[in-house]
Amino acid sequence: MTDIGPIKLVCLDLAGTTIGDIATVERAFAEAIATQGIVPGTGAYARAMVHVHRSRGCPKIEVFRGIFPGNEAQAQAANLTFERSYEGAIERAGLVPMPGVVEVFDKLRGAGLHVALVTGFSRTTLSRVLSVLGWHDKVDLAICPEDAGRGRPWPDMILHAVLRLGIEDVRQVAVVGDSENDMLAGRRSGASVVAGLMTGVHSRDRLVNGGATHLLHALTELPEVVLGGERNYDPQIAKARG
Repeated sequence: MTDIGPIKLVCLDLAGTTIGDIATVERAFAEAIATQGIVPGTGAYARAMVHVHRSRGCPKIEVFRGIFPGNEAQAQAANLTFERSYEGAIERAGLVPMPGVVEVFDKLRGAGLHVALVTGFSRTTLSRVLSVLGWHDKVDLAICPEDAGRGRPWPDMILHAVLRLGIEDVRQVAVVGDSENDMLAGRRSGASVVAGLMTGVHSRDRLVNGGATHLLHALTELPEVVLGGERNYDPQIAKARG
């Protein structure tokens, strides 16, 4: 792989990967669907939350469109409630970065790599998250589906970062996330490193099925992968695929 050069861009997921707010997101989803008559203890609620879990990483409005098919007004209303609930929660309680994440940002950027955050949140929610964290100067770019046209599992946000930051070859990109949809987007983009974080929302098997090339037990393992020049498939992946 020496012909493609080193990794020049790292695209990291936000919720569940760089910040540990899985429970906050799920509570906001539960509150949002409750306003539309889907309440805990019902079969409809159980089915909706299964869909939420399966769709992690996707644009939030698309998740609600899946829960309320054919009813755009209901999906939009639920999405608005989700944004208000989530943003209110992080304003009250703050956000907890994943252990070592700021040091990872600094190490990558200090080595000359670009760092981009990609998320299924709306632009409004993304801006609020960055403000609460104080991360505006910690990354080169923060991208939401509105910026790129489509969110995950499509590769558009990653390719948007490639274009915005002037990366010459998509194989010079590493993608990191904790959901199967993160992995799908990474593989579809052509990135040579698609790393699944096993402390997040989806299981090891789902990350592997989505196309992970590497599995990380912690985000702090990332610099070794992208700076060490090792872009062969992770032995764990090879073993898992039998």
